[in-house]
Amino acid sequence: IQKRWRGYYIRKYFHNYYALKKYLEAISVNNEIVRNELQVYAEVKENEEKKKDLEKKEKEKKYKARKMHYLLSTEQIAGIYNSPFRTSPDPMELLLWKSKPLSHRWQQMKSPFTSELYDWPTCKRPLTFSTAQPLPPIGRQKPQGPFRDAAEVFQQRHKPLEPTLRVAAPINSPLEKAREEMKREEWGNLIHDNEFLPFSSYHKNQKYDPSIHRSSKYGQETYGIKYFREVQPKKWVADK
Repeated sequence: IQKRWRGYYIRKYFHNYYALKKYLEAISVNNEIVRNELQVYAEVKENEEKKKDLEKKEKEKKYKARKMHYLLSTEQIAGIYNSPFRTSPDPMELLLWKSKPLSHRWQQMKSPFTSELYDWPTCKRPLTFSTAQPLPPIGRQKPQGPFRDAAEVFQQRHKPLEPTLRVAAPINSPLEKAREEMKREEWGNLIHDNEFLPFSSYHKNQKYDPSIHRSSKYGQETYGIKYFREVQPKKWVADK
């Protein structure tokens, strides 16, 4: 009885055959959907790669045509791509007709004064492919001979300036410097410190200071004020 009950209970609540079958069917459907989406994504990526390769080959072909533009046919001589034995011209010949020749290298070099113009969106530079190989690195071996170390020479070149006392001292001596300072102070100061008050009675209370000639006890000289010719009557020969 226990054996039959355990089998029934396990089959009913743990290992349900129909639920497991339904679950496996859902997994298979989900796998099919994911497989189809991955296939579509792989096809899209493959088409993008093919498109990029075609664009790259087209650009290379156009650059080659611009570079070999001198092989274009003329009215007198047919080019190498326009053989007279062909019924129609080569596709390269048709591409040479459409393309423009590459400019010289000295024309492609941009001037330092016009470098800003190339950054504008309206200006277009010709498409070029770099075919030159990069140069190998320069060996840092010490050259033979009585040469100093490169680091020491670089430090000597870029050391700070240490002028001598004669160069660092000013051209003018301290005395000349003091004189210049005094002149500057004299020019900056007022002529007199007494403030002039024209609309007040402040100056009326001050006593008048006479001049040196009037305040002297020896009196005032008459020459230059009363007469301008020296007269000495004692030395006269006659009364007149």
